[in-house]
Amino acid sequence: MDKRLRILLSNDDGIRSEGLKALYEKLSEFADVIVVAPDRERSAVGRALTLHRPLRCERISENWYAVDGTPTSCVYIGVHAIMNGEKPDMIVGGINRGPNLGEDITYSGTVSVAMEGALLGIPSVAFSLVTFKDFQWESAAEWAKRIVLKTYQQGIPKGCCLNVNIPNLPFDEIKGVMVTRQGKKAYSEKVEARKDPWGRVYYWIGGEEPNWKAEPGTDYWAVKNGYISVTPIHLDLTDYRALEILKKYKW
Repeated sequence: MDKRLRILLSNDDGIRSEGLKALYEKLSEFADVIVVAPDRERSAVGRALTLHRPLRCERISENWYAVDGTPTSCVYIGVHAIMNGEKPDMIVGGINRGPNLGEDITYSGTVSVAMEGALLGIPSVAFSLVTFKDFQWESAAEWAKRIVLKTYQQGIPKGCCLNVNIPNLPFDEIKGVMVTRQGKKAYSEKVEARKDPWGRVYYWIGGEEPNWKAEPGTDYWAVKNGYISVTPIHLDLTDYRALEILKKYKW
């Protein structure tokens, strides 16, 4: 590569995340990386933007900044304040602790990092490691580095970003990369009611292991079979099939 890239890196697991540090180290081999990440875990906040209170940004160390806001807010602060409006060559999210597959991407703060980058016209990629324990960060970060380099060199189609899910396997055991479509989740979530020491009811959402439909060509099928899933995502949420049907209604 003829030049060192400038990369803005963020996540939703927070500034102390092991996945963030592993990815920073790998990307720093060929890029000048600026980390602007939430000061604490902000998982499942989606594309929320912090609008109703001031945002504080603390410089942790050289090129590392912690923001007391959402991942999307971190990208906004990173580009418009810390980088003074000078767009980076790429925006990268991750590495997320746990998968971002199927419809769950709409909850993900990590994927929202890449979505915000796409809105700004910057090539953007989000990375997730498909496990909740025994994380193989080194393997995931090495694959992430290769994918970032490849996407920068060959480009990402305008208006979209990439959602990448990496199996939790040793580097050499990953079979390769598959370009996939978004899968579908087999919903089985529950809301569990509990009582506090004073007998008042409170609720806990979830608690069950996520499950997706293993349809060939989907993100879940790929990672289940040992492949890295690369899914292009765009922010035009229009359902064009439904659009044509609704046009025929006699409103």
